[in-house]
Amino acid sequence: MRTLAEALQPIAAGLAGAPRVYADANLPAGAVVAMRHELGWDVLFVVEHDDLRRARDTDHFRLAREFGRTLVTLDRDFADERRFPPAESPGVVICSAPDESALVTLLRHVDRTLRADGVPAPLRGRVIALTWPGPF
Repeated sequence: MRTLAEALQPIAAGLAGAPRVYADANLPAGAVVAMRHELGWDVLFVVEHDDLRRARDTDHFRLAREFGRTLVTLDRDFADERRFPPAESPGVVICSAPDESALVTLLRHVDRTLRADGVPAPLRGRVIALTWPGPF
């Protein structure tokens, strides 16, 4: 019988180079599925955790930083530098799209850009706002 660590090792190895994301509650589940399965991201989706799903924005910001994950959201409140100082940021990607399909297109663009530029995730200290339509 294998230990838990031995059982999880192949899974962890597959995620080692994947962007680590903290997806807040306003992202649609279909976009989270795309991030995980199409883009191969390691996504913590707060809706799947009873203790996180109703947390305040400040708690999500803090937890994303503590967990070493880039916060992905549709919530423009995270652009407020007084409430969410960039120096303390876990890295935030704020998306604006008319529907889930457009949102997934934006996320594909983020993925291509990060991988092409070799940008390490999380994007500590950075806030990126993407709005549909874009030059993708």
